Amino acid sequence: MFKRYITQELIDLSKAYPVVTITGPRQSGKTTLVKEVFPHLPYFNLEAPDIREYAEKDPRGFLNQSRHGMIIDEIQQVPNLFSYIQVLVDEHDIKGEFILTGSHKLGLHQGISQSLAGRVALLSLLPMSLSELSDAGFKDSLDDFMIKGGYPRIFKDGLNPLKTYRNYHQTYLEKDLRQLINIKDLSQFQRFIKLCAGRIGQLLNLSSLANDLGVSATTIEHWISLLEASYLVILLQPYFENFGKRSIKSPKLYFTDVGLACYLLGIETPEQLSRDPLRGALFENLVFLELYKARSNQGLDPHLYFYRDHKGFEIDFIFEQGRRLTPIEVKSSQTFNLNFSKNILTFQTLAKEKFDRGYVIYTGDREFSMEDVSIVNYENVSKIITCDDYLKTL
Repeated sequence: MFKRYITQELIDLSKAYPVVTITGPRQSGKTTLVKEVFPHLPYFNLEAPDIREYAEKDPRGFLNQSRHGMIIDEIQQVPNLFSYIQVLVDEHDIKGEFILTGSHKLGLHQGISQSLAGRVALLSLLPMSLSELSDAGFKDSLDDFMIKGGYPRIFKDGLNPLKTYRNYHQTYLEKDLRQLINIKDLSQFQRFIKLCAGRIGQLLNLSSLANDLGVSATTIEHWISLLEASYLVILLQPYFENFGKRSIKSPKLYFTDVGLACYLLGIETPEQLSRDPLRGALFENLVFLELYKARSNQGLDPHLYFYRDHKGFEIDFIFEQGRRLTPIEVKSSQTFNLNFSKNILTFQTLAKEKFDRGYVIYTGDREFSMEDVSIVNYENVSKIITCDDYLKTL
Protein backbone atom coordinates (compact mmCIF):
# COMPACT_ATOMS: atom_id res chain seq x y z
CA MET A 1 0.00 0.00 0.00
CA PHE A 2 1.17 3.53 -0.77
CA LYS A 3 1.64 5.80 2.20
CA ARG A 4 -1.27 8.26 2.17
CA TYR A 5 -0.68 11.48 4.07
CA ILE A 6 -4.28 11.54 5.31
CA THR A 7 -3.73 8.34 7.36
CA GLN A 8 -2.85 9.95 10.70
CA GLU A 9 -5.78 12.33 10.49
CA LEU A 10 -8.07 9.37 9.83
CA ILE A 11 -6.72 7.53 12.88
CA ASP A 12 -7.04 10.59 15.11
CA LEU A 13 -10.63 11.27 14.07
CA SER A 14 -11.62 7.65 14.64
CA LYS A 15 -10.56 8.10 18.27
CA ALA A 16 -12.75 11.18 18.64
CA TYR A 17 -15.93 10.39 16.67
CA PRO A 18 -18.20 7.34 16.48
CA VAL A 19 -18.47 7.71 12.69
CA VAL A 20 -15.80 8.74 10.20
CA THR A 21 -16.72 9.23 6.55
CA ILE A 22 -14.18 9.39 3.73
CA THR A 23 -15.40 10.85 0.46
CA GLY A 24 -13.70 11.27 -2.88
CA PRO A 25 -13.71 10.13 -6.50
CA ARG A 26 -13.89 6.47 -7.38
CA GLN A 27 -10.56 4.62 -7.35
CA SER A 28 -8.79 7.34 -5.36
CA GLY A 29 -7.81 4.72 -2.76
CA LYS A 30 -10.56 5.05 -0.13
CA THR A 31 -11.27 1.32 0.22
CA THR A 32 -7.60 0.33 0.37
CA LEU A 33 -6.94 2.99 3.01
CA VAL A 34 -9.77 2.11 5.40
CA LYS A 35 -9.13 -1.64 5.16
CA GLU A 36 -5.45 -1.07 5.94
CA VAL A 37 -6.06 1.32 8.85
CA PHE A 38 -8.94 -0.66 10.38
CA PRO A 39 -8.12 -4.36 9.76
CA HIS A 40 -10.12 -5.37 12.86
CA LEU A 41 -13.40 -4.15 11.39
CA PRO A 42 -15.45 -6.33 9.00
CA TYR A 43 -15.85 -4.85 5.53
CA PHE A 44 -19.08 -4.56 3.52
CA ASN A 45 -19.35 -3.11 0.02
CA LEU A 46 -22.81 -1.85 -0.90
CA GLU A 47 -21.89 -2.00 -4.58
CA ALA A 48 -22.42 -5.77 -4.33
CA PRO A 49 -26.09 -6.46 -5.20
CA ASP A 50 -26.63 -9.12 -2.52
CA ILE A 51 -25.10 -7.03 0.28
CA ARG A 52 -27.02 -3.95 -0.86
CA GLU A 53 -30.29 -5.92 -0.91
CA TYR A 54 -29.67 -7.22 2.62
CA ALA A 55 -28.95 -3.70 3.88
CA GLU A 56 -32.09 -2.34 2.22
CA LYS A 57 -34.48 -5.06 3.40
CA ASP A 58 -33.12 -5.62 6.91
CA PRO A 59 -31.01 -2.62 8.00
CA ARG A 60 -31.03 -3.61 11.67
CA GLY A 61 -29.86 -7.13 10.89
CA PHE A 62 -27.20 -5.81 8.52
CA LEU A 63 -25.76 -3.33 11.05
CA ASN A 64 -25.88 -5.83 13.93
CA GLN A 65 -23.62 -8.33 12.14
CA SER A 66 -20.68 -7.00 14.12
CA ARG A 67 -20.85 -5.77 17.72
CA HIS A 68 -17.58 -3.88 17.34
CA GLY A 69 -18.50 -1.81 14.29
CA MET A 70 -17.82 -2.12 10.58
CA ILE A 71 -16.57 -0.54 7.39
CA ILE A 72 -19.33 0.27 4.91
CA ASP A 73 -18.18 1.10 1.41
CA GLU A 74 -20.28 3.35 -0.88
CA ILE A 75 -22.78 4.13 1.89
CA GLN A 76 -24.82 6.41 -0.40
CA GLN A 77 -26.15 3.28 -2.13
CA VAL A 78 -28.47 2.69 0.87
CA PRO A 79 -29.17 6.15 2.34
CA ASN A 80 -31.71 4.67 4.75
CA LEU A 81 -28.82 3.26 6.79
CA PHE A 82 -27.85 6.68 8.14
CA SER A 83 -30.85 6.83 10.49
CA TYR A 84 -30.19 3.33 11.86
CA ILE A 85 -26.49 4.14 12.36
CA GLN A 86 -27.50 7.21 14.36
CA VAL A 87 -29.53 5.06 16.77
CA LEU A 88 -26.67 2.59 17.26
CA VAL A 89 -23.91 5.15 17.86
CA ASP A 90 -26.11 6.98 20.38
CA GLU A 91 -26.73 3.72 22.23
CA HIS A 92 -23.16 2.40 22.14
CA ASP A 93 -21.03 5.56 22.40
CA ILE A 94 -18.04 3.78 20.81
CA LYS A 95 -15.41 5.85 19.01
CA GLY A 96 -14.62 4.68 15.48
CA GLU A 97 -17.57 2.29 15.42
CA PHE A 98 -18.49 2.96 11.79
CA ILE A 99 -16.09 3.85 8.99
CA LEU A 100 -17.98 4.94 5.89
CA THR A 101 -16.89 5.76 2.36
CA GLY A 102 -18.74 7.33 -0.53
CA SER A 103 -18.29 8.64 -4.06
CA HIS A 104 -21.34 10.89 -4.41
CA LYS A 105 -21.73 14.12 -2.46
CA LEU A 106 -25.48 14.41 -2.89
CA GLY A 107 -26.61 11.25 -1.12
CA LEU A 108 -23.83 11.46 1.45
CA HIS A 109 -24.28 15.02 2.61
CA GLN A 110 -28.05 14.76 2.75
CA GLY A 111 -27.93 11.62 4.88
CA ILE A 112 -25.23 12.99 7.15
CA SER A 113 -26.91 16.35 7.71
CA GLN A 114 -30.26 14.73 8.51
CA SER A 115 -29.08 11.87 10.74
CA LEU A 116 -25.42 12.09 11.77
CA ALA A 117 -24.78 15.78 12.40
CA GLY A 118 -22.39 16.12 15.35
CA ARG A 119 -21.59 12.40 15.31
CA VAL A 120 -19.47 12.17 12.18
CA ALA A 121 -16.09 13.46 11.02
CA LEU A 122 -15.65 14.07 7.29
CA LEU A 123 -12.47 13.60 5.28
CA SER A 124 -11.87 13.86 1.55
CA LEU A 125 -9.35 11.65 -0.28
CA LEU A 126 -8.27 12.72 -3.75
CA PRO A 127 -5.87 10.83 -6.03
CA MET A 128 -2.25 10.73 -4.90
CA SER A 129 -0.17 13.87 -4.56
CA LEU A 130 3.28 14.37 -6.08
CA SER A 131 4.84 13.98 -2.63
CA GLU A 132 3.03 10.68 -2.03
CA LEU A 133 4.19 9.37 -5.40
CA SER A 134 7.74 10.54 -4.75
CA ASP A 135 7.75 8.77 -1.36
CA ALA A 136 6.65 5.60 -3.16
CA GLY A 137 9.68 5.83 -5.45
CA PHE A 138 8.12 7.29 -8.59
CA LYS A 139 10.37 9.98 -10.09
CA ASP A 140 8.79 10.66 -13.46
CA SER A 141 9.12 13.90 -15.39
CA LEU A 142 6.49 16.60 -14.98
CA ASP A 143 4.79 15.74 -18.29
CA ASP A 144 4.79 12.03 -17.40
CA PHE A 145 3.11 12.83 -14.08
CA MET A 146 0.49 14.97 -15.79
CA ILE A 147 -0.31 12.23 -18.31
CA LYS A 148 -0.52 9.54 -15.60
CA GLY A 149 -2.40 11.60 -13.02
CA GLY A 150 -2.64 10.37 -9.45
CA TYR A 151 -4.89 7.32 -9.37
CA PRO A 152 -3.05 4.66 -7.33
CA ARG A 153 -3.81 1.66 -9.56
CA ILE A 154 -1.99 3.22 -12.52
CA PHE A 155 1.23 3.14 -10.49
CA LYS A 156 0.56 0.01 -8.45
CA ASP A 157 -0.20 -2.17 -11.46
CA GLY A 158 1.78 -0.30 -14.12
CA LEU A 159 -1.37 0.38 -16.15
CA ASN A 160 -1.53 2.29 -19.43
CA PRO A 161 -3.02 5.63 -18.34
CA LEU A 162 -4.75 6.19 -21.69
CA LYS A 163 -6.67 2.91 -21.45
CA THR A 164 -7.27 3.34 -17.73
CA TYR A 165 -8.86 6.76 -18.12
CA ARG A 166 -10.89 5.57 -21.09
CA ASN A 167 -12.37 2.80 -18.93
CA TYR A 168 -12.80 5.18 -15.99
CA HIS A 169 -14.65 7.68 -18.15
CA GLN A 170 -16.96 5.05 -19.62
CA THR A 171 -17.68 3.60 -16.18
CA TYR A 172 -18.62 7.03 -14.89
CA LEU A 173 -20.97 7.71 -17.79
CA GLU A 174 -22.63 4.31 -17.85
CA LYS A 175 -22.84 3.64 -14.12
CA ASP A 176 -22.54 6.64 -11.84
CA LEU A 177 -24.17 9.20 -14.08
CA ARG A 178 -27.28 7.12 -14.71
CA GLN A 179 -27.73 6.85 -10.93
CA LEU A 180 -27.66 10.62 -10.58
CA ILE A 181 -29.82 11.72 -13.49
CA ASN A 182 -31.69 10.45 -16.49
CA ILE A 183 -29.76 11.81 -19.47
CA LYS A 184 -31.15 10.62 -22.79
CA ASP A 185 -28.14 11.55 -24.89
CA LEU A 186 -24.95 10.43 -23.15
CA SER A 187 -22.85 11.51 -26.12
CA GLN A 188 -23.92 15.11 -25.50
CA PHE A 189 -22.90 14.88 -21.86
CA GLN A 190 -19.62 13.28 -22.93
CA ARG A 191 -18.97 16.27 -25.17
CA PHE A 192 -19.82 18.54 -22.26
CA ILE A 193 -17.14 16.94 -20.05
CA LYS A 194 -14.55 17.35 -22.79
CA LEU A 195 -15.50 20.99 -23.25
CA CYS A 196 -15.01 21.48 -19.51
CA ALA A 197 -11.51 20.00 -19.79
CA GLY A 198 -10.74 22.60 -22.45
CA ARG A 199 -11.68 25.34 -19.98
CA ILE A 200 -9.40 24.34 -17.10
CA GLY A 201 -8.32 27.34 -15.07
CA GLN A 202 -10.81 29.60 -16.81
CA LEU A 203 -13.81 31.42 -15.41
CA LEU A 204 -16.88 29.22 -15.55
CA ASN A 205 -19.05 30.65 -18.34
CA LEU A 206 -22.38 28.83 -18.34
CA SER A 207 -23.69 30.71 -21.37
CA SER A 208 -20.65 29.85 -23.48
CA LEU A 209 -20.93 26.14 -22.68
CA ALA A 210 -24.67 26.25 -23.29
CA ASN A 211 -24.18 27.84 -26.71
CA ASP A 212 -21.53 25.30 -27.70
CA LEU A 213 -23.81 22.39 -26.78
CA GLY A 214 -27.17 23.81 -27.80
CA VAL A 215 -28.71 23.47 -24.32
CA SER A 216 -29.85 25.96 -21.71
CA ALA A 217 -27.55 27.60 -19.17
CA THR A 218 -29.72 26.02 -16.45
CA THR A 219 -28.90 22.57 -17.86
CA ILE A 220 -25.18 23.37 -17.87
CA GLU A 221 -25.40 24.55 -14.25
CA HIS A 222 -27.06 21.27 -13.30
CA TRP A 223 -24.47 19.22 -15.18
CA ILE A 224 -21.63 21.09 -13.47
CA SER A 225 -23.22 20.24 -10.12
CA LEU A 226 -23.19 16.56 -11.16
CA LEU A 227 -19.47 16.70 -11.92
CA GLU A 228 -18.91 18.29 -8.51
CA ALA A 229 -21.14 15.73 -6.78
CA SER A 230 -19.11 12.86 -8.21
CA TYR A 231 -15.78 14.53 -7.35
CA LEU A 232 -14.63 15.01 -10.95
CA VAL A 233 -14.28 18.80 -10.80
CA ILE A 234 -13.68 21.49 -8.19
CA LEU A 235 -14.94 25.05 -8.56
CA LEU A 236 -12.45 27.53 -7.10
CA GLN A 237 -14.28 30.54 -5.73
CA PRO A 238 -13.00 34.13 -6.12
CA TYR A 239 -11.76 36.16 -3.21
CA PHE A 240 -14.50 38.73 -2.76
CA GLU A 241 -12.79 41.59 -0.95
CA ASN A 242 -12.98 44.58 -3.22
CA PHE A 243 -9.57 46.24 -2.63
CA GLY A 244 -11.13 49.34 -4.24
CA LYS A 245 -11.85 47.53 -7.51
CA ARG A 246 -14.78 45.53 -8.86
CA SER A 247 -13.84 41.86 -8.58
CA ILE A 248 -15.04 38.99 -10.74
CA LYS A 249 -17.61 36.77 -9.04
CA SER A 250 -17.57 33.66 -11.28
CA PRO A 251 -15.60 30.59 -10.08
CA LYS A 252 -12.75 28.92 -11.96
CA LEU A 253 -12.95 25.29 -13.08
CA TYR A 254 -10.42 22.59 -12.22
CA PHE A 255 -10.42 18.79 -12.48
CA THR A 256 -9.62 16.56 -9.49
CA ASP A 257 -7.10 14.65 -11.61
CA VAL A 258 -4.85 16.07 -14.33
CA GLY A 259 -4.42 12.67 -15.99
CA LEU A 260 -8.15 12.40 -16.59
CA ALA A 261 -8.17 15.95 -17.98
CA CYS A 262 -5.34 15.04 -20.40
CA TYR A 263 -7.32 12.03 -21.59
CA LEU A 264 -10.44 14.14 -22.15
CA LEU A 265 -8.35 16.60 -24.19
CA GLY A 266 -7.01 13.81 -26.40
CA ILE A 267 -3.45 14.19 -25.08
CA GLU A 268 -1.90 10.71 -25.17
CA THR A 269 1.86 11.13 -24.71
CA PRO A 270 4.26 13.39 -22.80
CA GLU A 271 5.66 14.55 -26.15
CA GLN A 272 2.21 15.63 -27.29
CA LEU A 273 1.60 17.36 -23.96
CA SER A 274 4.84 19.33 -24.18
CA ARG A 275 3.56 21.00 -27.39
CA ASP A 276 -0.07 21.41 -26.38
CA PRO A 277 -1.33 24.99 -25.92
CA LEU A 278 -3.19 23.91 -22.76
CA ARG A 279 -0.06 22.61 -21.02
CA GLY A 280 0.16 25.77 -18.91
CA ALA A 281 -3.46 25.41 -17.79
CA LEU A 282 -2.93 21.74 -16.94
CA PHE A 283 0.16 22.64 -14.92
CA GLU A 284 -1.87 25.27 -13.07
CA ASN A 285 -4.46 22.56 -12.34
CA LEU A 286 -1.72 20.30 -10.95
CA VAL A 287 -0.42 23.06 -8.65
CA PHE A 288 -3.95 23.79 -7.44
CA LEU A 289 -4.45 20.11 -6.59
CA GLU A 290 -1.20 19.97 -4.64
CA LEU A 291 -2.32 22.93 -2.53
CA TYR A 292 -5.82 21.53 -2.13
CA LYS A 293 -4.59 18.06 -1.12
CA ALA A 294 -2.12 19.51 1.38
CA ARG A 295 -5.04 21.03 3.29
CA SER A 296 -7.45 18.16 2.74
CA ASN A 297 -4.96 15.58 4.02
CA GLN A 298 -4.78 17.55 7.28
CA GLY A 299 -8.57 17.44 7.62
CA LEU A 300 -8.78 21.20 6.99
CA ASP A 301 -10.85 23.39 4.70
CA PRO A 302 -8.81 24.50 1.67
CA HIS A 303 -9.21 28.28 2.18
CA LEU A 304 -8.01 28.65 -1.40
CA TYR A 305 -9.30 31.35 -3.73
CA PHE A 306 -8.26 33.36 -6.76
CA TYR A 307 -8.51 37.08 -7.42
CA ARG A 308 -9.44 38.84 -10.63
CA ASP A 309 -10.84 42.32 -11.13
CA HIS A 310 -12.94 43.62 -14.00
CA LYS A 311 -9.83 45.00 -15.73
CA GLY A 312 -8.22 41.57 -15.95
CA PHE A 313 -5.68 41.83 -13.13
CA GLU A 314 -5.39 38.35 -11.60
CA ILE A 315 -3.67 36.32 -8.91
CA ASP A 316 -3.81 32.59 -9.70
CA PHE A 317 -4.35 31.46 -6.10
CA ILE A 318 -4.78 33.08 -2.70
CA PHE A 319 -4.34 31.08 0.48
CA GLU A 320 -6.23 32.68 3.35
CA GLN A 321 -5.17 31.97 6.92
CA GLY A 322 -6.90 34.15 9.45
CA ARG A 323 -6.34 37.70 8.22
CA ARG A 324 -3.23 36.71 6.29
CA LEU A 325 -3.37 36.42 2.50
CA THR A 326 -0.71 34.49 0.60
CA PRO A 327 -0.77 35.14 -3.16
CA ILE A 328 0.54 32.38 -5.42
CA GLU A 329 1.38 32.73 -9.11
CA VAL A 330 1.94 29.70 -11.37
CA LYS A 331 4.28 29.63 -14.38
CA SER A 332 5.07 26.53 -16.44
CA SER A 333 8.47 27.90 -17.50
CA GLN A 334 11.78 26.41 -16.31
CA THR A 335 13.45 29.81 -16.41
CA PHE A 336 12.56 32.50 -13.89
CA ASN A 337 11.69 35.95 -15.17
CA LEU A 338 11.28 39.04 -13.00
CA ASN A 339 7.90 39.65 -14.61
CA PHE A 340 6.62 36.47 -12.90
CA SER A 341 6.43 38.35 -9.59
CA LYS A 342 4.89 41.55 -10.98
CA ASN A 343 1.27 40.68 -10.11
CA ILE A 344 2.24 39.58 -6.61
CA LEU A 345 3.89 42.92 -5.88
CA THR A 346 0.84 44.74 -7.27
CA PHE A 347 -1.37 42.62 -5.03
CA GLN A 348 0.82 43.59 -2.07
CA THR A 349 -0.18 47.21 -2.58
CA LEU A 350 -3.86 46.21 -2.73
CA ALA A 351 -3.92 43.87 0.27
CA LYS A 352 -1.57 46.05 2.36
CA GLU A 353 -1.35 44.73 5.95
CA LYS A 354 -3.08 41.45 5.00
CA PHE A 355 -0.31 40.52 2.57
CA ASP A 356 1.85 37.69 3.89
CA ARG A 357 4.59 37.01 1.37
CA GLY A 358 3.97 35.79 -2.17
CA TYR A 359 5.13 32.73 -4.08
CA VAL A 360 5.90 31.98 -7.70
CA ILE A 361 5.61 28.30 -8.57
CA TYR A 362 7.55 27.26 -11.66
CA THR A 363 9.23 24.19 -13.17
CA GLY A 364 12.85 25.32 -12.68
CA ASP A 365 15.16 23.71 -10.13
CA ARG A 366 16.57 26.84 -8.46
CA GLU A 367 14.66 28.05 -5.38
CA PHE A 368 15.31 31.43 -3.80
CA SER A 369 13.71 34.53 -2.26
CA MET A 370 13.77 38.19 -3.22
CA GLU A 371 12.00 41.08 -1.53
CA ASP A 372 8.62 39.69 -0.45
CA VAL A 373 8.44 36.87 -3.00
CA SER A 374 9.80 33.31 -2.87
CA ILE A 375 10.41 31.22 -6.00
CA VAL A 376 9.53 27.55 -5.47
CA ASN A 377 9.77 24.43 -7.63
CA TYR A 378 6.41 22.75 -8.25
CA GLU A 379 7.43 19.58 -6.40
CA ASN A 380 7.61 21.59 -3.17
CA VAL A 381 4.42 23.60 -3.59
CA SER A 382 2.58 21.84 -0.74
CA LYS A 383 5.26 23.05 1.68
CA ILE A 384 3.95 26.58 1.30
CA ILE A 385 1.04 25.39 3.42
CA THR A 386 2.52 22.59 5.51
CA CYS A 387 6.16 23.40 6.28
CA ASP A 388 7.16 26.82 7.59
CA ASP A 389 10.69 25.62 8.43
CA TYR A 390 11.30 24.70 4.80
CA LEU A 391 10.28 28.13 3.58
CA LYS A 392 12.73 29.80 5.97
CA THR A 393 15.58 28.12 4.09
CA LEU A 394 14.80 29.88 0.81
